[in-house]
Amino acid sequence: MLNSIKLNEISNKIREMVSHSPLADAEHNFDALLKSVLTKMELVSREEFDVQSEVLRNTRQKLELLEAKLVQLEQQVVNKA
Repeated sequence: MLNSIKLNEISNKIREMVSHSPLADAEHNFDALLKSVLTKMELVSREEFDVQSEVLRNTRQKLELLEAKLVQLEQQVVNKA
């Protein structure tokens, strides 16, 4: 994924190219357009991705513990019957 630095570099290069062309008036719209496109792509920051990965990891651990406990309880019920 592209990070903020790369996006700024791309935006700056586009701005530089446009400043030397008849499209100089459109320069102010490029940042908004780029951000709009990326928003529609539903990209997330690396930080948000890492946070969600950690939440998922913790949830998996809890699920595994609950599954093990369920197996234990089922065995206790079978042994008592």
